[in-house]
Amino acid sequence: MKFLLFLGTVRDSTPPKPARLGLRVSSACIECLTHLYDGEHEFELIDALDYPLEPVFKPHFSYPQNKAPLALDALAKKIKSSDGFIMISPEYNHSISPALTNLLNHFGSSLFSYKPSAIVTYSAGQWGGMRAAVGMRTFLSELGCLPVSAMIHVPKAQEVFTDNGSMQVNEDQASWFDYFGRAFNQMVWWAQATSEHKKKIDPHTLVRDFKITPSDRNAP
Repeated sequence: MKFLLFLGTVRDSTPPKPARLGLRVSSACIECLTHLYDGEHEFELIDALDYPLEPVFKPHFSYPQNKAPLALDALAKKIKSSDGFIMISPEYNHSISPALTNLLNHFGSSLFSYKPSAIVTYSAGQWGGMRAAVGMRTFLSELGCLPVSAMIHVPKAQEVFTDNGSMQVNEDQASWFDYFGRAFNQMVWWAQATSEHKKKIDPHTLVRDFKITPSDRNAP
């Protein structure tokens, strides 16, 4: 199966320097996933920094067919073909990273729906971004990629990971990977379950996708 890791930060000016703190966390996640599944699944990092913010917001689904920017079109295809998602975010003002919400808001929920997600938050301080994670549950549920119950929070991430995402010398990698694995194993289990069931029943035939107008999902 294939999973996308969304790194939801574009800041490179905050401590610790020189490496972006979120990049350390995402690298550690990929290392853990590689360790846990040993090539059984495919994992790809989607970095919000690779997708420039437009002066006027226009989501991918608002473009005529074959007219969307190539980068958005390519990402839409990756989302559609993926089996699950790992959302990695710092906490800004007790909330999700604006860069992450902006990137995800470019795509219709039908691309994400009926697939699981895992929440990973981090901070340079002591709370590990847990308040952002609370809001992410609601956001991801609306997209349809329901978050699994186990979440990952990394406080003082600069003291846990080096600038390339490996563990600092005083950290126990096995303990961290066991902690990460609670969320990742839940996500993979649900991804396998939903993938198998979709082969029997197409969920998009059961619940009509919201395509044209908000009235598509209104009560009578």
